[in-house]
Amino acid sequence: MNRFALLFFFFNKMKVNGDQDFHSFTEEKFGQAEKTELDAHLETLLSRVESTKHWTEKIMKQTEVLLQPNPNVRMEEFLYEMLDKKVPMRANNHELLGECMIDSGHEFGPGTAYGSTLIKCGETEKLLGSAEKEFIQSSAINFLTPFRNFIEGDFKTILKERKLLQNKRLDLDAAKNRLKKARVADARSAAEIELRIAQSEFDRQAEITRLLLEGISSTHAHHLRCLNDFVDAQAAYYAQCYQYMVNLQKQLGSFPSTFSNNNQPAGSSSASISVPTAQPAASLPAPPPSQASPALNELRSTSGTRKARVLYDYDAASSSELSLLADEVITVSSVPDMDTDWLMGQRGNQKGKVPITYLELLN
Repeated sequence: MNRFALLFFFFNKMKVNGDQDFHSFTEEKFGQAEKTELDAHLETLLSRVESTKHWTEKIMKQTEVLLQPNPNVRMEEFLYEMLDKKVPMRANNHELLGECMIDSGHEFGPGTAYGSTLIKCGETEKLLGSAEKEFIQSSAINFLTPFRNFIEGDFKTILKERKLLQNKRLDLDAAKNRLKKARVADARSAAEIELRIAQSEFDRQAEITRLLLEGISSTHAHHLRCLNDFVDAQAAYYAQCYQYMVNLQKQLGSFPSTFSNNNQPAGSSSASISVPTAQPAASLPAPPPSQASPALNELRSTSGTRKARVLYDYDAASSSELSLLADEVITVSSVPDMDTDWLMGQRGNQKGKVPITYLELLN
């Protein structure tokens, strides 16, 4: 090859390549130039990768909405992430509700039925909030992060190599077009050399792109494992929440379904049942007539035991007292030197002081 041919080759390669690519692309769009088609397998792989990217982004978006329904909070967390700063810890809705219930329960009095119930409900809400945080953290690490890594890592690499392949294809088409237009022998010789080089570079880039695209099967397998982890995390989270609520129901299960303000004792013909509040021993309500019976005097004089039915729920104010549930039957006894408004109650292995006004001695 003479010097003119070599200079012609390198001039076209280094100086005009960008313009030629644009020109080739324009001519292809208008049907004026031949377009090198990718093989069917490569086209199928490209379509599969695009579909994977599309649905991965949609699944990520909807999962983020599920984990954090508040769009303002999502935007704030995104900004913190962009600034590479730690997201400040904040109480979630369950925890906020729990704090509110606990504070109001203490305001109304832990020894009252309503106050103690509010506190119990509040504590359970805080447990639900803690479980929710653990679920969100687990899902973010084991599910969202691998999906995001694919979009921001593997897929960007594929896009880069795909763009290179597109450029190599345009180079190849430009080389084919120049060979067709070559009339002088020297120009035709240089164009043939350029075509062989362009074809080799295109084939090499096509192989690199194909290997990357075939890796999408491994991506699907990895995302499948992440999906299983997400399902396991959901199952554990909902099971934990269910158990918390079952435990709360057991604690509150004996509470009457309706309440009234007329201080009727249990067993009244009225549908409404009042639940008196626990009061200090010095100001307990006077015992009903049935309590000022010979049975109570006999119990105190003999130091024996009797069965008693609980009229109302009672939450122990200290470790020396025994909490009571309405309608349960316990064993009571009199202890020397104990305040006359109290008896010693026993339920199984549990013992503690109980107020007489909450009991009905059984024959």
